[in-house]
Amino acid sequence: MSPLDAFWHIANLFAPAWGLAALLALAIKGLWRRVAKPLAWQRLWAWGAAGGTAAAIATLILLGRDGRMAGYALLVLGVALPQWWLLSFKR
Repeated sequence: MSPLDAFWHIANLFAPAWGLAALLALAIKGLWRRVAKPLAWQRLWAWGAAGGTAAAIATLILLGRDGRMAGYALLVLGVALPQWWLLSFKR
């Protein structure tokens, strides 16, 4: 595997987590304007992306491979929980 292939392999592993974190951050900023006003969408995205990245790594460790439904459920939890925590306790 070439270095470029390895880069794309790693990027595609984390792309669903980072994409879902971006969509959720934008949805939060759009739907809950008053509650999310003090939080920048970049901060929401960064925390969601970090949680999703941890979930993707945990999926590889626990399940042995990517692409299982339990892994995607863990990914959704990994992205949503940090953003929920920021909205609930960081005001």
